[in-house]
Amino acid sequence: MKPISYCRHRFPRSIIQHAVWLYYRFTLSFRDIEDLLCERGVSVSYETVRRWCLKFGPAYAQRLRACRSNPFSTWHIDEVFVQINGRQMYLWRAVDAEGGVLEVLLQSRRDTAAAWKFLRKAMKHNEAPPSIIVSDRWRPTAAAIRTIVPSADHVTDKRSNNRAENSHQPTRRRERKQQRFKSPGSAQRFLAIHAAVYNHFNVQAHLLSRRTMHRFGNEALQSWRYATAA
Repeated sequence: MKPISYCRHRFPRSIIQHAVWLYYRFTLSFRDIEDLLCERGVSVSYETVRRWCLKFGPAYAQRLRACRSNPFSTWHIDEVFVQINGRQMYLWRAVDAEGGVLEVLLQSRRDTAAAWKFLRKAMKHNEAPPSIIVSDRWRPTAAAIRTIVPSADHVTDKRSNNRAENSHQPTRRRERKQQRFKSPGSAQRFLAIHAAVYNHFNVQAHLLSRRTMHRFGNEALQSWRYATAA
């Protein structure tokens, strides 16, 4: 894997890593991060934080995806509309049984070709094929599943896909914070990085004791420091 270089940056890498972590981990704007760093005695502009996220975000996400364990064999697929510059786009998302994001893809159409493209991309980035795919009763999705993953059982029971529908909530929060996405390219880039960071720190807190949750949180932070090291 290509190493990450922090050369020719005025600020130390610990500050850069912390700023990028704040942006993708929490629902914060660049100006919010500027204020938080200023409170710590670090004078940096929000534009510099934006450049750090653009430069180092994809590399961090690639490393986090490389160290992620295999997902569950049950996939949940759903799509939701996103308004970008007055144009209606469709955000396709696949999550596993624990809510981990497997793939996100922003497309302008919601038909069989779009579902086929999304499934092909999801299969390419996840080595183990799913044994069960849960989705709504939209016919193009069912047709794409029969073509791409014919061995998987397709489930369309009512309320069985709540896992995928609830997974759109973090995206909606970030969309409101950013006052909607500015372009399809920037939205796709942000959502892909955000999904990798979300998966890394996603802990089912309601199923764990306080001690176990604290241990998992420390392990996630240690893995983050390792993935963002030079």
